[in-house]
Amino acid sequence: MTQTWQSQDYPAALKLGVRDKLRAAWRGSVLGVALCLGIIATLCIRLIEIPLFRSNRPWSGWITVFVCRAALRLLSIKLCQDGAPSAQPALVVANHSSWLDIFALNAGGPLYFVSKSEVARWPGIGFLARLTGTVFVRREKREAGRQKTALEQRLGAGHRLLFFPEGTSTDNRQVLPFKPTLFAAVFSPTLYNEMYVQPVSVVYKAPDELDDRFLAWWGDMELAPHLLRVLANCGAAQVHVIWHPPIKASDYSDRKSLARTAEKIVQGGHALKIKPSRQ
Repeated sequence: MTQTWQSQDYPAALKLGVRDKLRAAWRGSVLGVALCLGIIATLCIRLIEIPLFRSNRPWSGWITVFVCRAALRLLSIKLCQDGAPSAQPALVVANHSSWLDIFALNAGGPLYFVSKSEVARWPGIGFLARLTGTVFVRREKREAGRQKTALEQRLGAGHRLLFFPEGTSTDNRQVLPFKPTLFAAVFSPTLYNEMYVQPVSVVYKAPDELDDRFLAWWGDMELAPHLLRVLANCGAAQVHVIWHPPIKASDYSDRKSLARTAEKIVQGGHALKIKPSRQ
């Protein structure tokens, strides 16, 4: 059962004027058109990729990258990247603060998300997740073996997979302890000596005079009002994505020690970027 991180200390609600609502409507319309064009382009390219490459996506993944970069620009969120995604197949792990993480992380380069199975049933979002090759898992002990096998197969095929080891989203002010379950995939006998794990820190900077949790989405917050506020934003926001150097799985004896190391690296990068906003 997936647990949701809770906090009753939510940012104060913003009052939106007529201009704000018009801005949100315009941006939402343009974003919708961009997503639709991306879907059409991806479907067309997949018709070529499937018979040639099967599950691999050498071309269609870059359509997702382009759409995500365009979406961030449209939302007035500047993408600031340190480092780069691993060139070799790797299990990528990042902290999780918002649905915007999907845009921020995809904008760095082609990858596949690992998501909870419930997302596959969400209207619209589930379709997009399946179209872009998301791996769906159930965070239950009885499903651990099946999930491990599925991840091993995708990693063995050369895919770069990304998941959020916290298991939930937070308020952009902290990184929760990493759950080690999905790290077990890199300890497969066929992958162990060659597989890497790349930690990634994601930190949002709100526009001036706004709460540093402005772009975060967690707990019982409703998606529609949060989406409206983000679309209406007229300030200069930023998202900092730190691609830390990959760490080799074979340097660790078990998934728990590997998860702890990745957690500390992500926390360190997060603290480095979040600190100035608290001064």
